Amino acid sequence: MQSKSDSAAHGNSNRQGRSHAVVIGGSIAGLFTARILSDHFDKVTVLENDKVPEGPVCRKGQPHARHTHGLMAGGIDVLTSYFPQILEELTEQGAVRFDWGSDMCWSGVDGNRVRHKSNLNGIAMSRVFLEWTIRKRVTSIPNVSVLDEHRVVELLSTNNKSRVTGVRYQHRDSQPTDLQADLVVDVTGRGSRAPQWLHTLGYQSAEQIEVKMNVGYTTRVYHRRPDDLDGATLLAVTPRPPIDRRMAFLFPMEGDRWILSLGGWGGDHAPTDEAGFLEFARQLPTPSVYETILKLDPISEIYAFKIPSNSRRYYERLKKFPEGFLVLGDAVCSFNPVYAQGMTSAFKQARAMDQELKRFSGGALNGLWRRCFRSFGQIVDDPWLMVLAEDLRIPETIGKRTWQTRLLAAYTERVHRVSHSDSVVYGALLRVINLVQSPMSLFHPRILLRVLKASLFAPRASTVHNPETQTCPSVP
Repeated sequence: MQSKSDSAAHGNSNRQGRSHAVVIGGSIAGLFTARILSDHFDKVTVLENDKVPEGPVCRKGQPHARHTHGLMAGGIDVLTSYFPQILEELTEQGAVRFDWGSDMCWSGVDGNRVRHKSNLNGIAMSRVFLEWTIRKRVTSIPNVSVLDEHRVVELLSTNNKSRVTGVRYQHRDSQPTDLQADLVVDVTGRGSRAPQWLHTLGYQSAEQIEVKMNVGYTTRVYHRRPDDLDGATLLAVTPRPPIDRRMAFLFPMEGDRWILSLGGWGGDHAPTDEAGFLEFARQLPTPSVYETILKLDPISEIYAFKIPSNSRRYYERLKKFPEGFLVLGDAVCSFNPVYAQGMTSAFKQARAMDQELKRFSGGALNGLWRRCFRSFGQIVDDPWLMVLAEDLRIPETIGKRTWQTRLLAAYTERVHRVSHSDSVVYGALLRVINLVQSPMSLFHPRILLRVLKASLFAPRASTVHNPETQTCPSVP
């Protein structure tokens, strides 16, 4: 359902002389970007390489869409500001709303986090369902069109290459077609061809940092009943390096289903055969996931997906860049998806683009790239540092370990430990994870003193877990 306020919530008075914007990529981030550009341009065209399905179905270019996804509280805040009532629509169709602190049972080698009311909103559903819901709303905006099975071949530019003027695209086996635009935004994710396109135009590539963590998911879907979990809405199991490397996420989703993703770092991945999948779950440091799925009825095959690395491109450090072109979302920074930062980061980047566009009058938009990339970099800095520090705690992870990442990793390990017994510290950690506050907020004196006090007087952590004692506690 398209709410009339969707396309008017932020006004459309900034279209002065801006006739056309092109978005490359029609996934969630691309659709959200198109929604925002619809306020600033007379026409917005989204070009998607895949055939877009009619309903919430996985498509060829989204192998990761079959697996567990999370939308952080910080992302929900941005999403609902541009799509009023979308949470109500998702819930009516079967998505499950929850509180990150009280409804999630988060376990590991050291036991369970202390459950408490956090007032951090969560909503659980399949990724394809969220994308389908957003796509319905975006395509019903009068000045937005989505063209699927259209592959962008190259960027068009002025003779001196100083400005991108559109794209050359191709539909299946037809001849390439030129499409003029005042602004082109690449939102194609990890596989972005922006570096090659920029090289063709004679521009230097952005500095890139890659961290190889060799993470793998193995996922299965089950039928869901109201009493499957004892008072919790979702289960999460994460490792404490270097003791273990394995994780599990059991989330509810629409259609009265559970989605379970098992996985690990450093190549420690769950098998795709029935016996191996169950054995991997049995060896987790808590029995909750294994004991739960033994009671569930599977309704899907077992799917695997591997993510070899994280990658960040520092577009904000470039001195020269063509006007009329932007790169956004995973094409700027592709996070380890275990931490569920990608969608929220992309939403925040798109909102920053909206704010920068509002500062310009007329259609030239000279210097927009510099202002946007500076904002994107600031948005990405916090979650990138946090994810980097966490991944580099795994000995097999290949990446540069600096004093900053070592310090943050050592401190956040203590924060995690204390979060098992201190709801104030756990709440602060959840706000950071949900991209509501900066990781630096964990160093606030109120939190720092609690962490240091608990660390000094806590018994030495065991390197051996006892699954028999790790049941999920109820909310106090």
